[in-house]
Amino acid sequence: MVADDAEFTAHRAQIAELALKNQLPTVFGLREQAEAGGLMAYGPSFEELYRRAASHVYKILQGANIADLPIEQPVKFEFVLNMRTAKALNLTIPLSLLALADEVIE
Repeated sequence: MVADDAEFTAHRAQIAELALKNQLPTVFGLREQAEAGGLMAYGPSFEELYRRAASHVYKILQGANIADLPIEQPVKFEFVLNMRTAKALNLTIPLSLLALADEVIE
């Protein structure tokens, strides 16, 4: 499990490469890290977070009091599986897990 951190994200390709070289499956919190070669990622959808942030900006520009805006937590999460990495690690991903994935990288 690799933590969500700016440093880890900046070096995501190197981390994925080292993990694969050492036959270590990796779980990340950002889809970009699975796209870089990690086995899987599960975390909040940043597309949805940005959309919700834009809504807050709009309300502020319309004159809403910032103190009156609610603090929100992510409500949409993404699950990404990298099948290329799974194959390189000789892992069989159950169909039930594949069915849950929002995106499968072939």
